[in-house]
Amino acid sequence: MTSTTTLLRAVMRPGFLLSTWPWRGIAYTLTTAVASGLLWLVLSFPLAPLALAVGVLKAEGARAVGAAPHWWAGTYVSVAVALSLVGVGLLALTVPRLATAVAGIERWRLRLADDAPAVARRSGNLYTDPATWRSVAYLLLLGIVAPVWLGVLGLAGLLVVSTPIAVHYRLVTMESTGSAVSRAVLGLVLIPAVLYLTSAFGGGHAALTRLLLCCEPDPAAAELVEVTRSRARLADAFDAERHRIERDLHDVAQQRLVSLTMQLGLARLDLPSGSPAAVAVASAHDHAKTLMAELRDLIRGISPQTLRELGLRAAIEELAAGSPLRVHVDVDPGRFPPAVETVAYAAVSEALANAVKHAAATEATVAARRSGGMLTVQVRDDGHGGADPSRGSGITGLADRAAAAGGRLLLSSPPGGPTTLRVELPCAS
Repeated sequence: MTSTTTLLRAVMRPGFLLSTWPWRGIAYTLTTAVASGLLWLVLSFPLAPLALAVGVLKAEGARAVGAAPHWWAGTYVSVAVALSLVGVGLLALTVPRLATAVAGIERWRLRLADDAPAVARRSGNLYTDPATWRSVAYLLLLGIVAPVWLGVLGLAGLLVVSTPIAVHYRLVTMESTGSAVSRAVLGLVLIPAVLYLTSAFGGGHAALTRLLLCCEPDPAAAELVEVTRSRARLADAFDAERHRIERDLHDVAQQRLVSLTMQLGLARLDLPSGSPAAVAVASAHDHAKTLMAELRDLIRGISPQTLRELGLRAAIEELAAGSPLRVHVDVDPGRFPPAVETVAYAAVSEALANAVKHAAATEATVAARRSGGMLTVQVRDDGHGGADPSRGSGITGLADRAAAAGGRLLLSSPPGGPTTLRVELPCAS
């Protein structure tokens, strides 16, 4: 997670010098200098014997021409080179553990320049974990590169800050009083610039530290991903249960209702016309036929056979043909993932039903386009508008289903119309 307040951002804000950030920047830069110096000593220690050997060779070369070399010079150089090679090898073996320890200290020290908590999560073996080698890269940066910019920054800061002090105690020679005063004033004026420069360099170093040492996934983000996956699994379970209900209604309830309707029709034929029993059976027969038609429509709405067998375009055309509105359909051909087709069809069905029931519309346009891995379904009607999903409706449920599929639902329905419903769903090409 990225911090909302860091040393680098604080430098760019007004009132920086009146806040605590300049002191935090100085503290962070000074501790960086201490850590950098110690690491430089650790990293250069194996090369110390080699440096002494080079000095011995220079001393031998500076002796008078024809003078016999010291008997111990060659032996010392050989031993120094061997010690340096052994030291470099041992350092290479211990660098990963050293880098891990330094990374822990640096994450703790990062609180001086960054308000966000610095948390690192490790996985796997020490030598196979990418975080280990990022720590090694930071170790080399802190021990080899950082001393260069810290030295330049320290020299500039020392020169500026020491100028007023040197003039006051007459540690430097000035040609006149005016030149001494002007130099002292210039030193005082440049102090804020040094504060800005120190904080800017420290903030840049802190940002690089966070990039290398604190770039592991946030646990909260992992939990959010798991919540999203759980939501998708819930939507899939809901669709499977809906298909099971549709099969039960079609294979059991509808068949029994068909059988009951046929028996009532036969009984109606056997009864004398106009008798009270014939009238009651005829009424029951009519109610059974009406119920069978409603059940057929219910089953078709739960899981349209056309959608399963022929795809989204054919299902929407069938839906438009059965609507009392004049519906213009413009849908890309081809099949889409079943979950995407189900949500898209449900959105079109809900939008057309609302246009008839609530918006008093007479005409609607349905368009579905696939572009860049995204399926966009849009339904527009000429009704009087005013749809408000906050009051609770099928649109709210559609928004939840679209979100579970990784998409989103947008609605525009100003008073007076028109109403436009758009569903955007991720769709693999």
